[in-house]
Amino acid sequence: MYTQADLDNITAQLPLLKKTAERELASIYGLTGMVYTPHRDLYMEACLKKAAIVSQFKKEGLLALSQVEIITAALDALYPKVKNRDVVEYHGNYYQRSFSPLKLSKSGKLVRKWAKYWLLQGANGEIEPQWKSEVHDLWPSYFVIRAVMD
Repeated sequence: MYTQADLDNITAQLPLLKKTAERELASIYGLTGMVYTPHRDLYMEACLKKAAIVSQFKKEGLLALSQVEIITAALDALYPKVKNRDVVEYHGNYYQRSFSPLKLSKSGKLVRKWAKYWLLQGANGEIEPQWKSEVHDLWPSYFVIRAVMD
């Protein structure tokens, strides 16, 4: 069971963890092979924990669903078979369907499961950064590729 203090604590930790993780990633950019990234891993663990806390609070009715979650649910219901990068119109806005690899095979060559999400397009056709940021905050596990041990 999580409390509001847990959410406040993890929210306070995230900016520093993100900054350290980004610095670590920038320092290893261009390297190949297995790379040890403890700061990036800590940041992702904190993001996943925060998402679990927020999800629990929403299930218990302590937090309201965000606009991103409401629109995502509506778009999923209206367009269940839309393909990657397809754009649909909903209430005057345009949304692009995106897929990311969620789980890979043991070899890492085949995608076993895809993460599906919607991104809001601005007037110029670019993805809205605030919307994308909220998608990453709501479902951080969509953006972490893990190998599956079937």
